[in-house]
Amino acid sequence: MSARPGSDQGVGIIFPSGMLGGGFTAETIKRGIAMGATAIAIDAGSTDSGPYYLGAGVAKTSDSAVARDLRILLAAARENRIPLIVGSCGTSGTDAGVDHVAAIAERIAAEDRLSFRMARIYSELRPETVIAAIDQGRVRALAPSGELSPGTVQSCTHIVALMGHAPIVAALEAGADVVLAGRATDTAMVAAVALMHGLPAGPAWHAAKTVECGGQCTTSPTLGGVFVRIDPGGFTVTPLAAEAACTPVTVAAHMLYENADPFRLLEPSGALDTAGATYTALDERSVRVEGSRFEAAPGPTAKLEGARLAGYETVSLVGIRDPQVLASLDTWLALLRRVLEDRVRATLDLDADRYDLALRCYGANAILGPLENSAAPPREVGLLCKVRAASQQLATAIAKTANPLLLHLPLPGMTYMPSFAFATSPPEMERGATYEFVLNHVLELDQETDGFHVELSEVSHD
Repeated sequence: MSARPGSDQGVGIIFPSGMLGGGFTAETIKRGIAMGATAIAIDAGSTDSGPYYLGAGVAKTSDSAVARDLRILLAAARENRIPLIVGSCGTSGTDAGVDHVAAIAERIAAEDRLSFRMARIYSELRPETVIAAIDQGRVRALAPSGELSPGTVQSCTHIVALMGHAPIVAALEAGADVVLAGRATDTAMVAAVALMHGLPAGPAWHAAKTVECGGQCTTSPTLGGVFVRIDPGGFTVTPLAAEAACTPVTVAAHMLYENADPFRLLEPSGALDTAGATYTALDERSVRVEGSRFEAAPGPTAKLEGARLAGYETVSLVGIRDPQVLASLDTWLALLRRVLEDRVRATLDLDADRYDLALRCYGANAILGPLENSAAPPREVGLLCKVRAASQQLATAIAKTANPLLLHLPLPGMTYMPSFAFATSPPEMERGATYEFVLNHVLELDQETDGFHVELSEVSHD
């Protein structure tokens, strides 16, 4: 496929779901094809679920769920000779994640007798590459992070750079029918199709941001994805599910999603400005957006994501309903921490700085913490006791030390021994290795394709 100039008709893109493996129906894809789809795009990754998936290099979604969705999309794309683009393969976009999704695609192709040219875009960086960029002054921190040290880089198990549209355009222009990309911005897949057809960057990036989570920009987010048509003057978005609708409010509101500024969105090549955008309902289900602008950056950048091993965790979950304890919950939690630290010091010869202990009460400020303004005692709470230490054995030993305290610890002055309820037997659940994000930095590039490697292969089963 080669780049083509834009036209009054523009391009039409199916975005079937917020994540590959999240599920959608084949019928919704057929509706998108009937609307005149130019391409199918879908995201396959996120950092929403924390650092484990990048740190361990594994996927959040099951292989069966990914294969189920991918089978539908491959069939529709090949039957209608339109490209399929998948971003952030394997959840975190590691090289192994790209190869894993590619293996699933190849298996489906063999089973369903499909043939296509496949592009794999790798976005993982070696530590020495990042350290060299630090030495060259091409890495800068994003607030609130500080200067990046070589030691922090070396500690990462995986480092990825977020690609924008350019590597995907390069793969499409090289003739790829199926593009499996490593870590990419949520918007890169849709913007790539529009920009390679010569359409303006303002509508391209705003449309991509609007549909990045599929049906979330509709009145019924769980019913399916959306179809977006991008043209020189703007874009129009329509749900793929007949029962759903887009309204000016649902479409405009998506600029608030995962975005600090409701009018600006930063991308590797610049910033989207929607302050002057207008949102007009064309009918009961479709919305037209015009007036979006894009400000090109002086030079392209790529955000870096890296995760490292933080330790090994063991957790226990206990239900508390004792009214005296719940009426003085903060006092009881402080007592629990103090008594547990004393016992760990006495029995395991460990000071508190040798492990991490988190006590989180679901039902009492677990989410908002000190920002919670409710003063009424809860009727019951679920206390999650989470221990992280240098080894699994040590984390479990500390959690076992907490066991009798989580079962019966009374408040000072109580004339009876309270009883709490463990959720499982045994209560100690070993979670294994845990990871933490340690990179929140930007890498300055000479070209938007720098650092991203495209490999093409022929998948033939005619």
